[in-house]
Amino acid sequence: MAIVGSSPTALGLRMPGRGGSRSPYAASGRGGWVRLVLRLLGFAAALAVFLLPLWSMVATALSYAQSELGRTFLWPNGLTGHNFSTAWSFGVGRGLLNSAVMEVFGLSLQLSVSSLAAYALARKRFRGAAAVMMVIMATMMMPDEVIAIPLYLVIGKIPEPFTHGSLLDSYGGLILPLVGWALPIYILTGFMKRVPLELEEAARMDGAGDLRIFLRIVLPLCKPALGTCAVFGFLMIWDQYLLPLLVVQTPSMNPLTVVVTSLQSSEELPDGVRLAAAAILMIPSVLFYLGLQRLFERGLISGSLKG
Repeated sequence: MAIVGSSPTALGLRMPGRGGSRSPYAASGRGGWVRLVLRLLGFAAALAVFLLPLWSMVATALSYAQSELGRTFLWPNGLTGHNFSTAWSFGVGRGLLNSAVMEVFGLSLQLSVSSLAAYALARKRFRGAAAVMMVIMATMMMPDEVIAIPLYLVIGKIPEPFTHGSLLDSYGGLILPLVGWALPIYILTGFMKRVPLELEEAARMDGAGDLRIFLRIVLPLCKPALGTCAVFGFLMIWDQYLLPLLVVQTPSMNPLTVVVTSLQSSEELPDGVRLAAAAILMIPSVLFYLGLQRLFERGLISGSLKG
């Protein structure tokens, strides 16, 4: 009679015998530990690549001792906030205020206009809707340098309502060109098309109009997409550099990006002050993303699953 543990089966597999044969669970356990170690090493490498430069920047900005030219500290050398106060006195505070004004009004108008345009494109049937969407998407294909001179000429001819001058060197000139952006219109249009029509039909039977349906039904269901558009819109407005160079004519109107760039080009300031200004520029973007992280991820996942 043949021993089962010593002869292969009909499938070509050899059953484990009684004498000292290794369990398959032991091999899989070792393989699991190897994969875990490799995964931890990958995470450590990613953290070192992405977080180590940011950490060294903050550590150098908080250091009392000044580093050598082109070098940074991995740990604060004498903890102090002198570099941040010095950077603040060189116009970082005013630049932060200007950037905050651009963000509050620019992002609010951008999301409002984009959501209304997306609702019209997603729900209203009119001739040429596809052509309108194509034109809107075509604006994303043009670099900012291509439209820089026409944008400057147009802004210079638009009257400012309070001083009756042009929009140059004003908050209006910094904010209005940021209102119309194709990316949030595209994202919100695709998301609103997936909202069930039955909900709107039931609301219309109860006497609700388009504006009430839009505010009470469509927008609450589009919160993940709005969160995604808010993160992208915040970064787009916060990183503006070419537009302020075209519009702003007095240094007091410069946003934080222009102020930090001017400080980086100064050879008289130490590296700690320049890195402190760069850290101030970075912190709002990080905090805004962390605040909307859940909505941002839900919007991306919803788009990948339904798109």
